[in-house]
Amino acid sequence: MSQQQLGRGPLRSTGTAPEPAGPSETARFVGWLGSLGCAAAGYAVFQFLFGVLPGALGGEAAKYLVSGVSGIGTGVAAWLAAALLRARAAAGPSRPALTAPAAAEPSTPGPLPQLFAAAYGALADKVCVVDDPARGRLTGWSHSLGESSPPRPTSVGTAYGLHIMLDLGVPDGRLRTGDLVDTLWRLRLPDGGWSARSQGAEARPEVTALVLGALARAGASGDRLTEEVGRCTAGFTRELDRAGRESTHVVTTVLRGLLRAAPGSTVLPVLREALADSAISDPRREHLRCWSYRLDPPYGMPSALHTAQAVVALDRAARVLDEPEGAGARSAREDGVRWLLACTSAAHSRCPDLRNLREEVRRPRTDDPERHEVLNVRHFTASWVLRALMTPGAREVAAQDGLEEAWRERLDGAAAAVRAGQTDGIWSWGRTDSSELRHPMWMTYQGLSALRAHAVWMYRPEE
Repeated sequence: MSQQQLGRGPLRSTGTAPEPAGPSETARFVGWLGSLGCAAAGYAVFQFLFGVLPGALGGEAAKYLVSGVSGIGTGVAAWLAAALLRARAAAGPSRPALTAPAAAEPSTPGPLPQLFAAAYGALADKVCVVDDPARGRLTGWSHSLGESSPPRPTSVGTAYGLHIMLDLGVPDGRLRTGDLVDTLWRLRLPDGGWSARSQGAEARPEVTALVLGALARAGASGDRLTEEVGRCTAGFTRELDRAGRESTHVVTTVLRGLLRAAPGSTVLPVLREALADSAISDPRREHLRCWSYRLDPPYGMPSALHTAQAVVALDRAARVLDEPEGAGARSAREDGVRWLLACTSAAHSRCPDLRNLREEVRRPRTDDPERHEVLNVRHFTASWVLRALMTPGAREVAAQDGLEEAWRERLDGAAAAVRAGQTDGIWSWGRTDSSELRHPMWMTYQGLSALRAHAVWMYRPEE
């Protein structure tokens, strides 16, 4: 027998099903008989038999009995046969037709790969290379893309650019992380550390921690990092930098950066406890604890931005530091998550908790204490709320409290708000600002980083 006869051959399909065989002669007759109606068929048999049966059978009564029983039997049989044929017709042919399998739709990527590719292309086009007579070749970015003055790499812009490259990868040779690392070391101040463009020649802990975190991610030498970490932590005390130690933004930035660059630093548990102890109670949200822009009195109003920054820093510290998280720090962190979930706005992608904010960090100048150095800080609030809600601790709190639905709603709302702030992978600050700083590097990094983390968080291979 052939392979096809044995049923082992390949099944070929032309895309059309074979026609089933037509009904037999008997089936057509029974169907025709059934179409006359059960009563008509029975009556016909009754009349036929009554006319042909002999009178000697037993009289008129016997003829009526035999003819009637036969007629009734014929009617019932015709009804059953017709019902069977109708049932078979409704069920279709006895053998399933062979149909061509539907062609699988080609797998198309979602919008995120295109967004990442567009961001990389824009950053590659906007990178600036400057030959500095004192520092050598500098490769990186200024604070904001599209500045009208001749662009020059800065510590802040290049550090965020390096973070972006480490997140996205470097698919071609237009950008090299080694050049960015060398530039950050060359931008180091003469006495060590780094500062923002507006802060002058004195190192500041928040910028130094940002740069050290980026260098650590890029694999910089541990010895060089340790030396700079020591300088950074030595100057970050209440006596030497009171304004910095009172700022939620500064403390959380230092915590996050040093957790990358020096997770064994002895100052990290101290900063964690100081941050946790500075949480405030909010009577408008069930007296849950949260954070404001200050860590010392007067605290100021509760802030979703600073609460999210504190939650991110405390969650990372809980999972990185060797010293176990204390009950107080854990309770404050979990309350911060609950406070974020307690937002009552119906449209979570546009709720007041996601409004971008500004703040100033004012420090007395060391060369002239009567004057102040002012650092203007802008915050992409939606990205911070999204990152806070994606922390493992936030998911645990939502599961424990039965708030998973609220957690998903606020997570999706924050993600939508982050996506809405970009065009071709580059994020823009509000239109009311000067065009000079419309596309800050830090904002693009925070947007890309948050969306990338969200995509990884939501990935479910079983679906």
